[in-house]
Amino acid sequence: MSTYVIDALECDAHLGGDLAAVAERVRQSTVDITVAGGRGNGSGVIWRADGLIITNAHVARGERMTVTMHDGRACDATVVARDDARDLAALTVDATGLSPMVVREASTLRAGELVLAVGSPLGIRGAVAAGIVHAPSSRGPGGRRWVRADLRLAPGNSGGPLADALGRAVGINSMIVAGLALAIPSDAVQRFVYGPARPSLGVTARPVIVSLTDGRALGLLLLEVQPGSVAAMSGLEVGDVLIGVDGDAFDTPDDLAGALDDAEPAAALSLTLLRGGRRLTLDARLPDGGARVEAA
Repeated sequence: MSTYVIDALECDAHLGGDLAAVAERVRQSTVDITVAGGRGNGSGVIWRADGLIITNAHVARGERMTVTMHDGRACDATVVARDDARDLAALTVDATGLSPMVVREASTLRAGELVLAVGSPLGIRGAVAAGIVHAPSSRGPGGRRWVRADLRLAPGNSGGPLADALGRAVGINSMIVAGLALAIPSDAVQRFVYGPARPSLGVTARPVIVSLTDGRALGLLLLEVQPGSVAAMSGLEVGDVLIGVDGDAFDTPDDLAGALDDAEPAAALSLTLLRGGRRLTLDARLPDGGARVEAA
């Protein structure tokens, strides 16, 4: 056997060993979540050492749940926050010796990076899947941004971590669309945990189709602007038609809600609108706020 082949085998063995070690660390921060009555299961991520666990809202759909740790300990869990639009829920457990994941901002991901998914697909606790980032930040279901990864997920993976090659959480696995895994970016999870409740413009709107010089487009006709709201302070008026946010035209009526979900506290959203046939751009300054999920 040539030296080149031996070196290649040694390299493969080293890489495989490193990957297995990373996967084991991620498994120690991943939990199995069972709804009382055996009405389904999913996964969760130990987010803080004080017992805070993050999962999907569609996983934490019962009043009573059991969380099983990597070492086999079973604990009762309580839901302390949930956001169905973001598909996120926060649980707390009374346990010690927990291993929270290190979190990496999903916005720093690049297409082609190696990622791991850990969870309990089809009831197999601690199973690991590997793949690559397909698209680090793109809008999808609900008009929100997602991390899309080319890896295999199955029922039971929901709520578990999507981790990078160093074992840092970059997302919470949520669903499969067109064969790709969609994960809620870690940035959005951090806003859910530490930011204020989802910001609101303070408007009532309905979808309309408008004619522009370059064709037809989707718009949101403002039927009401609440006094003192972000919209009112930004200069929006009843009858305005919003047609885009931050330079992106609306593809679905949910795109505005998705942009609000993605926005940082105190950020300014650039709103493109039509008023009396004229195209305008207004900045909407969102409120700031304190921690949403307090430490135990």
